[in-house]
Amino acid sequence: MGQYYYDLNTYFRAKFGQRVHKLTVDAGFDCPNRDGRIARGGCIYCNPRGSGTGLFARGFSIRAQLERSKAPVTRRFKARKFMAYFQSYSNTYAPPAVLKRAYDEALSVADIVGLSIGTRPDCVDDEILALLERYARTHLVWVEYGLQSAHDRTLSAIRRGHDVRCFVDAVERTRHRGIAICAHVILGLPGESRRDMLATARLIADLGLDGIKLHLLYVIKGTPLADTYRQGGYRCLTQAAYAELVCDVIERLPPEMVIQRITGDPHPRELIAPAWALQKKQTIEMIHNRFEARQTRQGSRYRAPRKA
Repeated sequence: MGQYYYDLNTYFRAKFGQRVHKLTVDAGFDCPNRDGRIARGGCIYCNPRGSGTGLFARGFSIRAQLERSKAPVTRRFKARKFMAYFQSYSNTYAPPAVLKRAYDEALSVADIVGLSIGTRPDCVDDEILALLERYARTHLVWVEYGLQSAHDRTLSAIRRGHDVRCFVDAVERTRHRGIAICAHVILGLPGESRRDMLATARLIADLGLDGIKLHLLYVIKGTPLADTYRQGGYRCLTQAAYAELVCDVIERLPPEMVIQRITGDPHPRELIAPAWALQKKQTIEMIHNRFEARQTRQGSRYRAPRKA
């Protein structure tokens, strides 16, 4: 059947006519769900390092991080254009002047064509969105909002610190500014059924977002989820079950939505379970094989929302 979903590489090639690679940036920002403004400790699965590199704390500037990353990526992938991906913690959680300095530094690096900014929906106000809108006039700008689930009971259980309405509100305020919007969704959250996860897919589809990242819930050392797992209170998805769920979700998304990621990258020294989460290539192959067996692809089960 060929390509089963609209992936990020295809999107970049259509937009820039060549491969574009995302380079991770740690800008030293914090998170209101960790520093006490909302709560302390973060979500139950949250890596103590915030899924980042820790390079900022070790004295590496944003420019130095990007220059450090470019050479190996260029050699391996032949990429000549790059996106600065602000990944660690919440990358709009600072005064606009501080954010501007960070984003300006990233865009001053040669061959950086845009910004991809990971954040929370409760960390954007209209002043910050206006700042991002100005960048979007001259560069590609993606904002990646963590949703994880479309169910408030789940968000409460994982100590997310915001509700679904907050996410929808952030999306609506970000629209029509030239900013591309991506949602992060986790499959396998505690207490969620297949039906629950498909309802999350439906919300994402109905909102008409530009992209989505799908993640497996894996157990990391030093997290509340690790304690629950050791006590027998959480069971991880099997690799086969995860592959089926990814296909279920992607089939229900509009064909033009960019599927930025279909599984995550846990650090081997931090991962507790499931062990198969380290087998990324095998997992992706399994997902592709399931699409082939089903004879489906992205959008096969998509239903456009009814107009009011």
